[in-house]
Amino acid sequence: MGVKEKPNIVDIIERKRLQWYCHIKRMQDERLPKLIMKWIPGERRKRGSPRKTWMEGVRAAMKTRHLEADQWLNRKEWCLGSGRRLQLSQDRKDR
Repeated sequence: MGVKEKPNIVDIIERKRLQWYCHIKRMQDERLPKLIMKWIPGERRKRGSPRKTWMEGVRAAMKTRHLEADQWLNRKEWCLGSGRRLQLSQDRKDR
């Protein structure tokens, strides 16, 4: 019996972030989550080091997984690149 490797929390967060990004991109333009994703606040940020935005995190996750911006159009390709297929196959093996 082999030792099961625990998933890295950062990888899990990135995978879920990419899944949500793809879900929002496929939504109709009138839906609230899509409108919020496109919204740019009018106020300036406060002093100090700027925090990363949600989209900056998505872009970084896409870069580490070698995904292109328009790749979400092909759902199977996106699932393979975001790691979802790997997760599904591992879940089925554990059963």
